[in-house]
Amino acid sequence: MIVERTAKGQFVLIAEIGVNYYDIATQRGITAMEAAMLMIREAKDAGVHAVKFQTYKAETLAVRNSPSYWDTSEEETTTQFELFRKFDHFGKTEYQELSRFCAEVGIEFFSTAFDFDSADYLDPLMDVYKISSSDLNNVPFIRHLAKKNKPILLSVGASDAAEIDRALEVIRECNNQMVVLLHCVLEYPTPAEHANLNKITGLRERYPGCVIGYSDHTKPTENCDIVKTAYNLGATVIEKHFTLDKTLPGNDHYHAMDPDDARRIIAGIDFIDKIRGSGELHCLSSERVARQNARRSVVAKVLIPKGTCVTEEMLTYKRPGQGLPPDKVREILGMTAVLDIAEDAVLSFDMFIGS
Repeated sequence: MIVERTAKGQFVLIAEIGVNYYDIATQRGITAMEAAMLMIREAKDAGVHAVKFQTYKAETLAVRNSPSYWDTSEEETTTQFELFRKFDHFGKTEYQELSRFCAEVGIEFFSTAFDFDSADYLDPLMDVYKISSSDLNNVPFIRHLAKKNKPILLSVGASDAAEIDRALEVIRECNNQMVVLLHCVLEYPTPAEHANLNKITGLRERYPGCVIGYSDHTKPTENCDIVKTAYNLGATVIEKHFTLDKTLPGNDHYHAMDPDDARRIIAGIDFIDKIRGSGELHCLSSERVARQNARRSVVAKVLIPKGTCVTEEMLTYKRPGQGLPPDKVREILGMTAVLDIAEDAVLSFDMFIGS
């Protein structure tokens, strides 16, 4: 669905479930698998187009004393290893089950792979690969994923142009599929004033061969202004963390959208698409009556008796535009009236004969 919609220039909303289902499971007293499936169904019911998970093992992702980079007032865990170890229990079998469930529900499944092993076993389960901003300079891993010859979503948070260029160069060495560059700010949560949405414009200008999107880490607002602005700037693929309870402490709940947020985002984008129109330079069918009545015609400023040679002083220009248009006035100057023309009459060619 991501590839098909993007190829048509249609908006794509991705709910990044990530590993938030673990907390939902604890909260509701259900298994992690039940929670993951519940979140998939809720995303589907909200109109989301795809769901994304995160596939990793703590021991292959971070050293044991790797420092945190998130707001520890929201997520108090102080090392990456400790945090990731809480949420790394799913493996190949579980993701196979989730992929099957997504197919059953009718929503696209994929997951960000964070190691070679998961990248390989996820391959038959999904149609696109996602590369995290954290792996933007991980050239061996990027090359490994690119060789799968599938479309790639590449987050470009905390990067400069040279790093993006290099990642794209590695991808293009062995992959000509669609690449989506996702503007992203690696700040959890991202304050609105740090969203830096004009980077979307910069990405569009520098990488015209790529689709541009946005991976959002700001806290949702009632009007979804940040996501809608990103879309208006050209980000057609939007990825946002997803939860069923934004009040849950820790990890990715506090800056995630919930199903109601997703519905508001989709409704907002639908409205934007509606008001954008086609961009073609022509009169709309809905404007035709107003066009005819609001434009002006050549009108008799005075009584013009039959047989009179028409001069410019006899004419003026008034609404409606149902007669001779003003840009044709010179064609009747010097012609002769074939009937008495009353003052304020809207003129037409059949009232005159050539001199």
